[in-house]
Amino acid sequence: MLTAHWLYGLSGCLIMALGLRAVLLNDSLLQRIIALNVMGTGVFMILITIAYRGPDATPDPIPHALVLTGIVVAVSATALALTLIRRLTEEQDSD
Repeated sequence: MLTAHWLYGLSGCLIMALGLRAVLLNDSLLQRIIALNVMGTGVFMILITIAYRGPDATPDPIPHALVLTGIVVAVSATALALTLIRRLTEEQDSD
């Protein structure tokens, strides 16, 4: 039977696979950055699913801490990537 635990895990795998597909197939840099963020969301869902130990047990705090840290790193990396894309397009326009 498909429980919520398996549903979240499989959904995370599906989201990660869709993000990877978009990273590999898109030509636009902006679309690739968005696809990387989607892929990261799938990884976060998988980590949260791994942390689940059952209805009576407390979840493992290590994957939760990794997800929180990953969110901060993902936002920072996205901001850096968008800045680099902007600078790259400005350089190409000035040539």
